[in-house]
Amino acid sequence: MQIEWKTCLKIGITGTILFLIYHYWDAWSKLLHIAWKAAFPLLLGCVFAYVLNILMSFFETKLFSKEMGPRVMKLRRPVCILLAFASIIFILFLVVQMVIPELISCLQLLFSRLPGAFEQGAAWLEENFEITSMLQNQAVTLPGSEAEWQELLGKLAGTLVSGAGNIMGIAVDVISSAVSKTVNVAVAAVFSIYLLAGKEKIGEQIGKLMGVYLPRRISGGIGYVLQVLDSSFHHFIVGQCVEAVILGLLCVAGMLLLRLPYAAMLGSLVGVTALIPVAGAYIGGAVGFFMIFTVDPIKAVFFLIFLVALQQLEGNLIYPRVVGSSIGLPGIWVLAAVTVGGGVAGVGGMLLGVPVTATVYQLLKNDVQKKTLPKSKKSD
Repeated sequence: MQIEWKTCLKIGITGTILFLIYHYWDAWSKLLHIAWKAAFPLLLGCVFAYVLNILMSFFETKLFSKEMGPRVMKLRRPVCILLAFASIIFILFLVVQMVIPELISCLQLLFSRLPGAFEQGAAWLEENFEITSMLQNQAVTLPGSEAEWQELLGKLAGTLVSGAGNIMGIAVDVISSAVSKTVNVAVAAVFSIYLLAGKEKIGEQIGKLMGVYLPRRISGGIGYVLQVLDSSFHHFIVGQCVEAVILGLLCVAGMLLLRLPYAAMLGSLVGVTALIPVAGAYIGGAVGFFMIFTVDPIKAVFFLIFLVALQQLEGNLIYPRVVGSSIGLPGIWVLAAVTVGGGVAGVGGMLLGVPVTATVYQLLKNDVQKKTLPKSKKSD
């Protein structure tokens, strides 16, 4: 059996490319890092556009109908984009407005109590360990000559100057990082508006490019995979939001029954942080524990126990059923996806693990059903 020259050429080109990638991996990694940094605002804009498209499509369906006049229909897309942005901003503003003032008051209360706590701690140490007498027995040597004092003051001045320089450097880094992130978010928001405004035209252009430069079988397969992926992510985001609302309401109800402070505020915070699958509620729980601790440490312990129990109920019963049913993925695979995704890529892995697993599950399910159908049904 002779091997065709085209096959040999493909093997040679593939081997050469793999060798070049392996040999110049450092250069390739630097190039990829530069490309990622440059394209990050645009990729972030794609994420913004995908999430906002769910709200925009909802507003377009519910607020506008085909019977409306052409002038009104021209305003449909800009109005719905504005409503989608306004909805996200309003929710974030509401949560921040509820949490930040209470958190600041708790910090002020904590700092006001610190001096008394230090005095009580010092009194307890003196009563039990006689710290003052122990310190008095220690021999403290001070510089004797003028030269020793000058050396000590010189070291102290050098330490202060280096410390001030480090603080200035840290401040400059923090400010530049904040400005860079703000610019990235602004560029991403503007890019997402362009994507939302012309999503049909962009989709049509991508379809034409794939049809021209790719075989029909490959372009059809890519379109099918993207369709399943879009469906999984869409239902995952909707299910995640529904689950977060349920968890927030259960947290408020439980805290009211237990007569714990900050029930409405902490319930909202736990609901928002629950958008991070399974582990997100613990982030809000840490803030809630700190805030309740400034009022009553015993109630803070009760809150922590209650939240752990609620999180177990949510993670093993509510979340797999709500999110799993919305994306068509059994509960056991939801838990497996969150666990593996979190272990591999942290919070990002938790967010992406479930919809990616649902996509693979749906593709395998459809392929198995297609290959196991009887021949008579395939012919039909």
